[in-house]
Amino acid sequence: MNLFLIAAILLFLYMNGWFGISLLKKRNDIADIAWGAGFILLAWFSFFYAETAGLRGIIVCILVSIWGIRLSGYIHRRNKGAAEDFRYQEWRNAWGKSFYIRSYLQVYMLQGFFLFLIALPVLIINTSSGSPLKITDIAGFIIWAGGFLLESIADHQLAQFKKNRANKGKIMESGLWKYSRHPNYFGEVVLWWGIGIMGLGVPGGWIGLAGPLTITVLILFVSGVPMLEKKYEGRSDFEAYKRRTSVFIPLPPREHR
Repeated sequence: MNLFLIAAILLFLYMNGWFGISLLKKRNDIADIAWGAGFILLAWFSFFYAETAGLRGIIVCILVSIWGIRLSGYIHRRNKGAAEDFRYQEWRNAWGKSFYIRSYLQVYMLQGFFLFLIALPVLIINTSSGSPLKITDIAGFIIWAGGFLLESIADHQLAQFKKNRANKGKIMESGLWKYSRHPNYFGEVVLWWGIGIMGLGVPGGWIGLAGPLTITVLILFVSGVPMLEKKYEGRSDFEAYKRRTSVFIPLPPREHR
């Protein structure tokens, strides 16, 4: 059976499992924990199933695992003991009687669909023959490392900021957050472009660029930046922060230009 089809079926079962857990836990934000772990599952499954990826496949699977473990662990620690994420709470209230079916389709199934698209460069790399590493692999690795570092540092800075009770209700404006309103999202997009560029070293690798393109569109225009910006919209402190700080790409504050 075609690896891509088996991977899709595996992912379908995986997301169904997490939907079941969400019903037991009575919170949908565990879908965010499932996100990073899902990529690890697809990466190593495709690597061992295809048995052809070689060194490039091993490197990519390790990179995906490092990113996925850190992200899922970070979100688990963030959610532990806290109320359900505000985005999911809003949907819970808005969906009413159709909550369960919409949760299943719009949270778990839709997320699984996007996860599969974003993982395309990994799947393509793992189904290719183990050709020698190329300059695109080196460039992609450097880009991945830069993005991973940005995302990790930004998440750590935000977590430390929130730990301080004196900062409750305040806007994070220091560290990397001084140069971008969403440096963690920027780092995530960058690291996936790094994976996509590594995929250019194998036949048909350009198709895998659909992966980083998908995560870029989602974060910039759908579920990332827009939803968080809406939460703080209208607040005077946020509007001031917004006027002087780049929305995505880290840049010097406008007042210093």
